[in-house]
Amino acid sequence: MNTTTSVRSTPSTRTIGLPVRAPQEISTYGLSRALLEIAARTCTALLLGLFAYFAIVNWRADPGRITLLLIVVAECVTVGLSLFARTPVRRDWSPFAFVCSICGTYYFLAVQLAPGVRLVPEAVGATLQIVGICWQIFAKATLRASFGLLPANRGIVCGGPYRFMRHPIYFGYFVADIGFLLTNFGTWNLVVYIVQFVLQIGRIVREEWLLSTDGEYRAYMARVRFRVIPGLF
Repeated sequence: MNTTTSVRSTPSTRTIGLPVRAPQEISTYGLSRALLEIAARTCTALLLGLFAYFAIVNWRADPGRITLLLIVVAECVTVGLSLFARTPVRRDWSPFAFVCSICGTYYFLAVQLAPGVRLVPEAVGATLQIVGICWQIFAKATLRASFGLLPANRGIVCGGPYRFMRHPIYFGYFVADIGFLLTNFGTWNLVVYIVQFVLQIGRIVREEWLLSTDGEYRAYMARVRFRVIPGLF
C-alpha cells in the first residue's frame, strides 16, 4: 500500500492519509502479536491434552466405546492442526466472530463423556466419525497451512473438496459430531451440539463476510454456490 509521508521527518513518522508505525512501534507490535500467538497456542495444546486424558480414562473403563477415542482424534485434527497454522494476513477480532470461534472450537470441553443412550450401534457412530475425520483431513490437506480458528484471510483455496462446497471442513465436523452424538446421546450432549452447530454456522457466515472483501473470493463464491451441503446450504 502506498502512503504519502510528510516533508518533515520525525521519530513517530507522520503521514498524510493512513498512519505508518515507526520502526520501534512496529517492533513492539510484532513482539506483542507473537507473544499472543504463542500464549493462545500453548493454552490450546493444554486444553486438548486435558480433554484427551479424560476421554481415555472413560474409554479404559469401557473399551467398547471406540467413539471416545475417535472424538479425541477428531479434536486433534480440528484443534491440533491449528497450532501449526500460518499467521493470517487479516483476522477478524469482532466480539461475534471471537465468541463463535472460541465456543465453537472448544465446545468439546463441555461434552459429557460418561455413557449415554446409544441411538445407533457403536460401530455406526464410529463409522460416521471416521468418515467425518477423513473428510476433514482431505480438506485440511488441501488448505495446508491456511487453516486456523478465528475467521481470517490466509489466502484463497479452491481446489480439492473446495470445488464442491465452500466450507468442506465444516461438513466433516458435522458428520463426525453426529456420529458421536448418536452413540452418546443425552439431553446435555444434545444441547451442547445444537449450540455448537449454531456457532459453526455463525463462523461460516462471518468468515464469508471477511473473505468476500477479496475479489478473488467473490468470484469463487459465484462458481461454487453452496457453503456446506450441496443443494441445501
